[in-house]
Amino acid sequence: MRGVTAEMHVAANRVPAFVIIAASFFVALVLSLVSLPEGTPEMLGYLRPHWVALVLVYWVIALPQSVGLATAWCVGILLDILLGTLIGQHAFVLVAVSAIALSLYQRMRMFSVWQQGAIVLAMMLLAEMLMFWIESLAANADFNLWHFLPALVSALIWPWVFLSLRALRRRFGLT
Repeated sequence: MRGVTAEMHVAANRVPAFVIIAASFFVALVLSLVSLPEGTPEMLGYLRPHWVALVLVYWVIALPQSVGLATAWCVGILLDILLGTLIGQHAFVLVAVSAIALSLYQRMRMFSVWQQGAIVLAMMLLAEMLMFWIESLAANADFNLWHFLPALVSALIWPWVFLSLRALRRRFGLT
C-alpha cells in the first residue's frame, strides 16, 4: 500500500516535459539577453557563452524524440526577435547545430562530459563561422579572432550545463 501512495504522489507531481524544456530555454534566452554592466570593457562581451545553443544541444542529446530541428528553428526565431538581429540568422545556425547533434547523439551519450565538450567546441566554432558568414552577407562585418572566444567559453562550461540539465531531467523524470 505504501508503494502505491508513493507512486500516486510522484504521478500527481509530474510536470510535463514540455514545461521543463521550455523553462530551460527561457532561462537560456534570459542569460543571452543580460547585458554587461556599464563601464565594463567591450572585450568581456566575447566571454559570453552560447547559452541557447548549449541548452539545445543538451536536449537534443537527451530527448531527441522531443527536441529537434523544429524546436531549434522556433527558439532561433525567438532569439532573433529578442536580440534584434536579422530574422532567421540564429534560427539557421541553431538548426545546423541541432542537425549535427541529432546525427551524433548516440555517440555523444557514450562519451565523457569532457569528450562531449570537445564536440561542443567544434559545433560552437561552426556556429560562430556561420554567424560571421551571415553577418558578412548582410553587412560589412569585420573578422577577428575574438569571435571564436564564445565557442571556447561554451565548451568550457558545457560540463556544468550538462550536469545541471541532467539533474533537472532526472529530478522530474523526463524520458
